[in-house]
Amino acid sequence: VGSGARAIGQGSAFIAGAAVQWLRDGLKLIRKSSEVEELASRVPDSGGVVFVPAFVGLGAPYWNPKARGVISGITRGTTGAEIARAALEGIAFLQYDILEGMQRDLGKRLKLLKVDGGASQNDLLMQFQSDLLRVEISRPQVVETTALGAACLAGLAVGFWKDQREIASHWREEKRFKPRMPAREVASHIERWREAVRNSMRFWRV
Repeated sequence: VGSGARAIGQGSAFIAGAAVQWLRDGLKLIRKSSEVEELASRVPDSGGVVFVPAFVGLGAPYWNPKARGVISGITRGTTGAEIARAALEGIAFLQYDILEGMQRDLGKRLKLLKVDGGASQNDLLMQFQSDLLRVEISRPQVVETTALGAACLAGLAVGFWKDQREIASHWREEKRFKPRMPAREVASHIERWREAVRNSMRFWRV
């Protein structure tokens, strides 16, 4: 963590996918999952809307299986764009909670976060994640790291690669995101998020 960390976690990936799929299949706001960034980018911010995608409860660091999804801060002027943006921000908030907990437990601060997977292709999400964590985020040229890793291990097994260092030397960064949101604005976002999370668990406590 001192020099860098890589965002992993099947539970978080599931929640991220479920939130976007719900926008597509449940609300019909988008036709394809890949359209969510374009929709969310139509507005400069979520307009105060907060989306807690607790469709099947909340995992780490809350561990509350009875929590339920919450969309708060809706007004008469709220549109699908604000809801889409809040959904992407909700994904980033969940990662923020986990990574902040890791940093507290380890007693070290992140210096760089390396990401991969389908969600990492969303520039809006990656920028908001960087803003929340106050850490630079590095996205590789090849984001399907699971498939790439399996291929590299197979190549290592048959002698195509000399060693792991040779494999690592082929890694290339595609884009880097740097924090740019003012600290006061970040704190306001986090405060609204925490209140929404409390509401998601309020009536479903074990």
